[in-house]
Amino acid sequence: MDIIKSIEHEQLKNKIPELKVGNTVRVHVRIKEGNKERIQVFEGIIIKVQGGGVNKTFTVRKISYGVGVEKTFLVHSPLVEKVELVRVGKARRARLFYLRDRVGKAAKTREQVGARIEDKEIVLKEDLTEEPEEVAVESAPEEAPAVETENVTVQETVDTVKEEPVETVKEEPVKEEKAEEPVEESAEEKKD
Repeated sequence: MDIIKSIEHEQLKNKIPELKVGNTVRVHVRIKEGNKERIQVFEGIIIKVQGGGVNKTFTVRKISYGVGVEKTFLVHSPLVEKVELVRVGKARRARLFYLRDRVGKAAKTREQVGARIEDKEIVLKEDLTEEPEEVAVESAPEEAPAVETENVTVQETVDTVKEEPVETVKEEPVKEEKAEEPVEESAEEKKD
């Protein structure tokens, strides 16, 4: 692998959310204010997705107090905690810039009928880490560089359960009662 690609590969997240233009999403972003850190939620419609690899970005637009606000997020940024899917929108274009001219309900995309709201994730890291076996066999065995290993200590927790005596309840046999015999109708009732 190329040096630049290997460095970029380290920066990629293992799983990224499936982002489609027109969907309404809730982006959880980590924000630092002085010494404090908090998570702020930005909810809006994805109006564009661009780039690839480490540079992949998506732009989310919302209207806040009558003012349109757009934010562009890096998909692989460590500051983006998670992206939740709120609504599946129906879009026939790659860029929804026409929403900038609209206000109110017109600034939304139509909801896709019957769409399930599922947070699908795309797994990235597994495909790039595999190397072909032929290359490994042909290369001469080299000494492995010295690697520092960390000793990991595992603490076992034991749950103790006290046994309590259980009272046994004797059940009395159920007495069977005789079923009532049907009363025959009187002669007067039969005539009516």
